Amino acid sequence: MKHLTKPIRAIHFLVLAFLMTLFSSVMAQDFQRGFAAYSTGDYATALQEWTPLAEAGDAIAQGNLGVMYERGQGVPQDYKEAVKWFRLAADQGGAIAQGNLGLMYERGQGVPQDYKEAMKWFRLAADQGNTDAQYNYGLMYKNGQGVPQDYKEAVKWFRLAADQGNTDAQTHLASSYRKGEGVPQDIKEAIKWYRLAAYEGNSYAQNNLGAMYEYGHGVLQDNTMAHMWYNIASANGNEKAGGYRDERAGLMTNADISKAQSMARECINSGYTKCGY
Repeated sequence: MKHLTKPIRAIHFLVLAFLMTLFSSVMAQDFQRGFAAYSTGDYATALQEWTPLAEAGDAIAQGNLGVMYERGQGVPQDYKEAVKWFRLAADQGGAIAQGNLGLMYERGQGVPQDYKEAMKWFRLAADQGNTDAQYNYGLMYKNGQGVPQDYKEAVKWFRLAADQGNTDAQTHLASSYRKGEGVPQDIKEAIKWYRLAAYEGNSYAQNNLGAMYEYGHGVLQDNTMAHMWYNIASANGNEKAGGYRDERAGLMTNADISKAQSMARECINSGYTKCGY
């Protein structure tokens, strides 16, 4: 079977949205200058603007420095330094920093790998409604990392994140329904969640939707539709989808391949509003 699922969700940059409620006007201006610089790739300026704020105890600036050290942006990559800044922000209750600190423990970057500690931080962020943390917390239950494997608990957290539009969680929830893990097997429900994520551009969901059409699971078997979704997933960076697309092409006429390619272009160009016949 050619279904794929996405691993632990990557670190996300801390957003500007919380700025005005937390900073003085002067600090806000400094932060905005840093944010503008970061957005254009001027990491040295961003670091210059954010470091004094972080050292003064601002949690958002601390979290942002953590991201820059984790990624090696404007500074040599330094996981230990990233952990330091994430922890300072996380200890102040920053949900995104808590989730990022959980990721560092899950990966063993800057700290010894510790799934239980990762679960602790994921849970703190998840309880604040952070969808990435909810997804990662569910994935730890699905994989039995730091906790006994528990598909029902995994589904609970996937659903919380999926209902808020987290496409990775939607893809895993779909796979749970497809396999009957933690929920009764329900192929139609799987298709529903794969579609939601696929139409938002999630390449794993797009690949899996292609597989559902290839095998005729929950939909009529259709090589053209399978080719279309595999092609879209490949265009969005899914490494395996291109091979699956080419396998389908070997069973199709040139006219059907041309049709599938045209459908894929229309689907992408329409922002996933016109996908299929």
